[in-house]
Parts: sequence; structure tokens; C-alpha cells
Amino acid sequence: MEPDLGIDPDLLERALAIGGERTKKATVNRALQEFIARRSQARVLDLFGTLDSDGEYDHKRERSRE
Repeated sequence: MEPDLGIDPDLLERALAIGGERTKKATVNRALQEFIARRSQARVLDLFGTLDSDGEYDHKRERSRE
């Protein structure tokens, strides 16, 4: 028997309705995956502007096949 996580039943029903998963377990697992992905992306976005750029870097030259 799985432990009771105390998940809000209204939230779970809404997630089931819009998420496209067949079961509550699949819905919760998908929600957790998306939560982790969004938080990970947010951390990467927080890094923008915090790193020094190289003024001599030429992105066009790097794209050439020479």
C-alpha cells in the first residue's frame, strides 16, 4: 500500500483533466518531472549575465567550415 501524501484532490483532478495521463500515479510522476525540469531551467537562466564575456570571440568565424 502506498503512503498517503496528502495531495489536494482538486489539484489532482485538474491535473488529470489537462495532463493527458491515464492514472493518478502517472499524473503525479509527470508533474514532478516537469517541476524538476522547470526549476533546473530557472537555475540556468539565473546564470545569464553573471559570466564574463570574451570581447575577442567571433561567433561568425566559429561557424565557418574553414
